[in-house]
Amino acid sequence: MSELQREVSELEKKSATAARLFDIRRIIGGLFTLYGVIVTIAGLTASEADLEKAEGVNINLWTGLGMLALGLFFLVWLWLRPLAPPTPPAPEDGDGERVGPAGP
Repeated sequence: MSELQREVSELEKKSATAARLFDIRRIIGGLFTLYGVIVTIAGLTASEADLEKAEGVNINLWTGLGMLALGLFFLVWLWLRPLAPPTPPAPEDGDGERVGPAGP
């Protein structure tokens, strides 16, 4: 394998890793889970004055649980359906034309 081919394959691996790392589901799921935990804790420690302001509804607790559920949904979705690795481009022959099936 030539040096250039090895460098290209290494860059493809790094690109696939970066795509998985910055998958929007991971970012949304992580943030909603983190904020859900914080708001749920705020709801569990709510005072009577806070409950009176919300007419007896512990809005922080319910909002936090909803955010936690949404965040966990995104993380489970990411775990069950990970990104497919990108398909490598078809190799070129000596004339600069692609060999193999044509892709989109």
